[in-house]
Amino acid sequence: MNAQPGRMNQAFIYVTSLFFAWGFITATLDTLVPLVKSVFTLSYSESLLTQFAFFLSYGIVSLPASSLVAKKGSAVSIIIALSTMVVGCLILPLATSLRAYPLILVALFVLGSGITLLQVAANPLAAALGNPEKSHMRLVLSQAFNSFGTTIAPYLGARILLSGGVFSGTQDEAALAESLHKVDTAYLLVAAALALLTFGLWRVRSYLTTGALAADEAPHSPFEALKSRWAVAGAVGIFLYVGAEVSVGSLIINFLVQTLGIAHEEGGHLLSFYWGGAMVGRFIGSALLARFRAGPLLTVAALVAGSLCAVVSQTGGNVAEVAVLSIGLFNSIMFPTIFTLTLERSSAPPASTSGLLCMAIVGGALLPQLVGRVADSVTLASAFLVPAVAYLGIAFFAAATSRKAPVTLAEPAQSLH
Repeated sequence: MNAQPGRMNQAFIYVTSLFFAWGFITATLDTLVPLVKSVFTLSYSESLLTQFAFFLSYGIVSLPASSLVAKKGSAVSIIIALSTMVVGCLILPLATSLRAYPLILVALFVLGSGITLLQVAANPLAAALGNPEKSHMRLVLSQAFNSFGTTIAPYLGARILLSGGVFSGTQDEAALAESLHKVDTAYLLVAAALALLTFGLWRVRSYLTTGALAADEAPHSPFEALKSRWAVAGAVGIFLYVGAEVSVGSLIINFLVQTLGIAHEEGGHLLSFYWGGAMVGRFIGSALLARFRAGPLLTVAALVAGSLCAVVSQTGGNVAEVAVLSIGLFNSIMFPTIFTLTLERSSAPPASTSGLLCMAIVGGALLPQLVGRVADSVTLASAFLVPAVAYLGIAFFAAATSRKAPVTLAEPAQSLH
């Protein structure tokens, strides 16, 4: 019996676990924000520097990551990415022992850099490992596990990071030390899991070359796409979407604590409904996109998400709670739909357009800073008006695509978030 299909399936399982891993780690940041805010006595904008440091890596590392994958192939690139992520996790205990918030930000940038490289290398593999006729099924399955990671991470993160310590009602030295020790525990566990995953992938590395770029297929520079107004418009859309999604997710715990009077740990548990809504919405969205045009559907989703943000900013109590947790459901289709609508209309090479869109994920670093400043200078509820405006911009982009027919037959984009 030929053992190759079994080994190929094993490789696919490992690659799918990568989708779960980066979804889990990214969503864990939402529980880290209230912890560093309390431990280091930070303002909202200062605590949201965690998201700035993490998502800044997309703007800086995406291009060199693409070049590395083109030169070294998928297998080596994935091993380098995972090793970089382990290093980022190991820097965090050093940062907490020194009580150095800037070093925590360095660790998160290193961790984000590894995830950026991981996404660039792993996305093609999910579709390539196996029967070509089932490539879309494999990609959807892998992305479902990514959403599963973002759904359970807030719950587990809240259990570890947002209980006891500074959240027990005291701010003495013992409470601070306990909370910082919880950070060490959480990220050392993540580092151990990543190390085991690295070992497993190394064993099947010969099967990870399937989706690697050939030497003569080096990616185009994303800056070539700046010549296409549709590529630029799509990049703005991605920038606004990721910025809005990260901003809302980062504020939910503190907002629920403030508006409902609950504990931070309970707020972290409720955050899972925000990310769980995005997971469920991807399955619902897939069915709706099979029946309705993408542009109008994206317009509706963006307008509803923006309206929910406005409701959050003007209400309180259970109404605001339901509204803020429902935003994730309407976020679900935005990233891949903006991606595909842009690829279909851009006059630039698909590789260049994709590169520019990936770099635009840096919106997750910059927009939360504006949100934090509004929260500090006005109110936390008012800060939700910033993502409301961002969703309005996405709706404008989506409506504009209805007036412009596709000019290319691009393949469906692979979600990077």
